[in-house]
Amino acid sequence: MIEFMEGSMGRIVGLRATGRLKEADYRDLLPKLEELFRQHGKLDLLFYMDEGFEGWDMQAAWDDASFGFSHAGDFERLAVVGAPAWVNWCIRLSSFLFKCEVRIFPGEALEEAWGWVKGASVVI
Repeated sequence: MIEFMEGSMGRIVGLRATGRLKEADYRDLLPKLEELFRQHGKLDLLFYMDEGFEGWDMQAAWDDASFGFSHAGDFERLAVVGAPAWVNWCIRLSSFLFKCEVRIFPGEALEEAWGWVKGASVVI
């Protein structure tokens, strides 16, 4: 399941992923994100994989990757939070394709990641 996080507003979007992501999750999510791109042009995105995150099924992985790469120039900031090591490796490997700043945060740094996505300095 993917849901918009509290604190999302305007061009600042937080998404929380939990469980095993499926095609249906993206079928619901992607039209909402497309609308936000139409409204705001570029987005600042935080993608938080909580402790219950189990990964993607094959179709959901394809949907995620193809959407991300089709919008590679449409993000200002992209924060990935709480991802398993293999996901972090994939992000590092492909981050050069994005035309934005990409940062990886451990799950316990969610507040810091929010501050970075929002462009604010968070003192912890």
